[in-house]
Amino acid sequence: MSHRLPETTTTRASFGARLGILVMVAAGFALTMVVFYPGYMTTDAGYVYRFMQEWSFGDWQSPLMSMLWGLIDPIAPGPGSMFLLFATLYWLAFAVIALTAARRSAGLGLVVPLLALVPPAFMLLVMIWRDVLFGAIWLFAAALVYACADRSALLRWSAAGVALSLIGFGVLLRPNAITAAPLLAAYALWPTRFDWRRVAILYLPALAIGYAFVHLVYYTVLDVKREHPLHSLLVFDLGGITHFSGENQFPVSWTAEQTALLTSRCYNPDRWDSYWTTEPCLFVMQRLERPDDVIFGTPRLTAAWWRAVTGHPLAYLRHRLTYFWTFLANPNALTLQLFGADDPTKTPLADNRAFKAVVALHDLLKTTFVFRPWFWLVVAAISFALAAPARTTPSGALAMGVAGSAILYVTTYLPIGVASDFRYGYWCVLASLVGVVALSLAYRERSLAVPGARL
Repeated sequence: MSHRLPETTTTRASFGARLGILVMVAAGFALTMVVFYPGYMTTDAGYVYRFMQEWSFGDWQSPLMSMLWGLIDPIAPGPGSMFLLFATLYWLAFAVIALTAARRSAGLGLVVPLLALVPPAFMLLVMIWRDVLFGAIWLFAAALVYACADRSALLRWSAAGVALSLIGFGVLLRPNAITAAPLLAAYALWPTRFDWRRVAILYLPALAIGYAFVHLVYYTVLDVKREHPLHSLLVFDLGGITHFSGENQFPVSWTAEQTALLTSRCYNPDRWDSYWTTEPCLFVMQRLERPDDVIFGTPRLTAAWWRAVTGHPLAYLRHRLTYFWTFLANPNALTLQLFGADDPTKTPLADNRAFKAVVALHDLLKTTFVFRPWFWLVVAAISFALAAPARTTPSGALAMGVAGSAILYVTTYLPIGVASDFRYGYWCVLASLVGVVALSLAYRERSLAVPGARL
């Protein structure tokens, strides 16, 4: 059965609407260059770039981002090349979605480029973080599928193939995206309707494939150094359980003073760094990584974590819920990493007046709900729920695909999160913006569809 939409639901966008969209997107891209070029080299990005230069990779930072950076770095050495990639993918994705939306509603199509300027989505483009690259890649994958949903089978399946590759690349950037990828993959495969049964059948096999894919690429194909990033989670959980249970859970005997710190001052639900890089509790990781008796990265730490979780489940649950609420609503969460942003020796943006104006706006908005992941999670949840009755339309399928994947992605941080930076919710911001647009179009498509037609 054909997947092409009835002629009443999709029309050719007027020349004026298409021209207006292209002009707005070009203006948005130019504004991005003026305000943010060449991007800001964050601490994490500095490590990724150095690994690229040394061609030495570990699994703490994504080796794929380092390799990609190595390919594009000659374009604008340093942060510039990666920033150009972010900005190009971002604005190209919004352009594709806008032009596709304009085939249904010219007015709504013209609104889409304006949504790309929503502060959290737009402002984080300056930060060279893999979370921003991840969000831009998945956004472009969804946009490509949406544009080809009602086209020929060849074009539709070609778009699906490219999108699935991009989704897989996103998983390699952020392995916790494994749980969210199946919903976006289901959308790529069946872009004209969201079918619960298909998603349910696909989900577990896709989850297994994603897990195997990460391990195959990281440890077989690339043979990257194992740095045990998951053990940061174990340390954070052991610290949290120690704090809430009042009993030491680490497989180490501490002094009375250290034990008192662990049960009182060391725990910080904002991030696990309090056991790693922050006084007064540096002693934790120093002991766990002591050369003559290494515990970090060994089964001893895993066994201690299991004993703590099973022995104090309520303390563990309290710790994880405390962390997750901090992630969702922390008024002091890291949004833009502006360390050294006023120092011309560290970044050319220090002398950029337009950038400083954006930073001033950011400082005003940082304390509001727009820089809280809970807000975007609620928007995604509403979009997903309201799109369900129109899930047999291409726009309904898009809304459910992106919003559903965003919900699952954010909730992965409940069991595995170790920091509350706003950037971890970036995909949810982008998916929510797209979901709202798609939701608005889904009911229009459903109301205009030929009665009794199957899409």
